[in-house]
Amino acid sequence: MASAITNKKFVITETNQYGLGLFASHNIQKGTMLAIFNGETYEAEQCSKLPNDPPRLIRDHAIQYAEHKWRDSKSAARLANHSCEPNCGIKDLFTIVAMRDIKKGEEITWDYEMTEDSDWEMKCKCGSPVCRKIIRAYRYMPKSVKQKYRGYISGWLIEKYANEQE
Repeated sequence: MASAITNKKFVITETNQYGLGLFASHNIQKGTMLAIFNGETYEAEQCSKLPNDPPRLIRDHAIQYAEHKWRDSKSAARLANHSCEPNCGIKDLFTIVAMRDIKKGEEITWDYEMTEDSDWEMKCKCGSPVCRKIIRAYRYMPKSVKQKYRGYISGWLIEKYANEQE
């Protein structure tokens, strides 16, 4: 897969911690669009029922964009890893965008809870000082983190939780 995906903004490299990752090939400015989830869509009453067989691993690489709906990517978007202290976020439903300036060589990451609101969960390996240890649904994200990510959370979650008191 790595050789089939090209992008001038990043390179695909082994992380030595959790598989492949995206790393900035040059300095990237805040607001730059980096990748889009542009692949097949999947529906499942529970995320845990989505296919997760190699090599596709849909359940662990697709982005949730509505209740019981996920979208995979034909691009490198599916290789952007999670971090509890990310440098990217989500605009609209499918676009990974830099939330701050990113330095050359820095891994491109986003917080998976910015899009997910299902039964899916993952043990976090980000190593950040603010690591939450388990990544799961947006509804479990601490209020202070939601406020920090304002403007970079999937549109479907903003709409779903519009009445939530911040």
